[in-house]
Amino acid sequence: MAIEKEVLDQLLAGRDPKELFAKNGLLDDLKKALSERILNAELDDHLDGDRNEGNVNRRNGTSKKTVLTGTSKVELSVPRDREGRFDPQLIAKYQRRFPDFDEKIISMYARGLSVREVRGHLEEIYGIDVSPDLISTITDAVLDEVAEWQNRPLDPMFPIVFFDAIRVKIRDEGFVRNKAVYIALGILPDGTKEILGIWIEQTEGAKFWLKVMNELKTRGIADILMAVVDGLKGFPDAITAVFPQTVVQTCIVHLIRNSLDFVSWKDRKLMVPALKAIYRGKDAEAGRKALDDFEAGPWGTRYPAIVQSWRRNWQHVVPFFAFPESVRRIIYTTNAIEALNSKIRRAVRTRGHFPNDDAAMKLLYLVLNHASDGWKTPPREWFEARAQFAVIFADRFQA
Repeated sequence: MAIEKEVLDQLLAGRDPKELFAKNGLLDDLKKALSERILNAELDDHLDGDRNEGNVNRRNGTSKKTVLTGTSKVELSVPRDREGRFDPQLIAKYQRRFPDFDEKIISMYARGLSVREVRGHLEEIYGIDVSPDLISTITDAVLDEVAEWQNRPLDPMFPIVFFDAIRVKIRDEGFVRNKAVYIALGILPDGTKEILGIWIEQTEGAKFWLKVMNELKTRGIADILMAVVDGLKGFPDAITAVFPQTVVQTCIVHLIRNSLDFVSWKDRKLMVPALKAIYRGKDAEAGRKALDDFEAGPWGTRYPAIVQSWRRNWQHVVPFFAFPESVRRIIYTTNAIEALNSKIRRAVRTRGHFPNDDAAMKLLYLVLNHASDGWKTPPREWFEARAQFAVIFADRFQA
């Protein structure tokens, strides 16, 4: 609701503009006036409840209380009742700091707490009974921010972008479905990370990834040097259809996991060293020879499906062989996006499923952006990687 111009003129009359936001300025005066108005309204509601129950209770003056705000101290006149049973919710009896409950609720929600847990935490710490509807209303306000964030312009070039999808249970048309949550995590030329977007779709498929690529291009990305993807069929074609110069690298971690799906539990620890010999070769030729040896050996004979999987994806396995070992770790491992996925799973686990796509998007946005607050510096390997990218991709990287 917009504030009337006449009201603003009255508030600003005779005030020095430089002092409006300063200590004991207009904002602190407004906090004091609004707080006292709310406290009096709370007491009126309390007295009405007493009358309805047949109790005779009245106002009994006020008491002074000093509370801390973000900029200063504010002295409030807290109303009292004769029977001394009035317990304010805005500023509790022993509370000495002015609360910013919206930020507190959103922060707790972003850490994966459910609505019930947020409500219990506020009641335990602040002694305030906040309804689930109020918590939902506060967190729903984030959706406008999500829409703006999802459509923000992006940098023209990203050296590496990781694309992945995880499954989340969301209620849809009366049924709880396993929907795919798409995540794009980019590494900027200075080595810092940025979440490019979140998308929710019924299933993971190349057609939807093509839609994502077109959206990223519309938002300003002109070039992606390397795209690290899982083994989804048709995904590389979806990327190169929009970014034809992009080198598509199959995620080695995903490839190893898919390989181990064919292996019995007792053989898995023994299998891993044999697979390491393939992707840790000094170059593509050494890697291919290790794959041939694997196929001719006992493991290839026992599990031929593993060899077929690696050969089917080989053209998208070899790109990272052009880099030294330290740089390969950045490209073929997915520690960054796996860390995000683990945070999402931890937050989702407390809820079971979401009532709709908006509820899922709201939590995902808060969780991922809370995680990104810790991305202050690039990984130490990036300084070497940047020099390598500058040589291999030349003008594209410099641009």
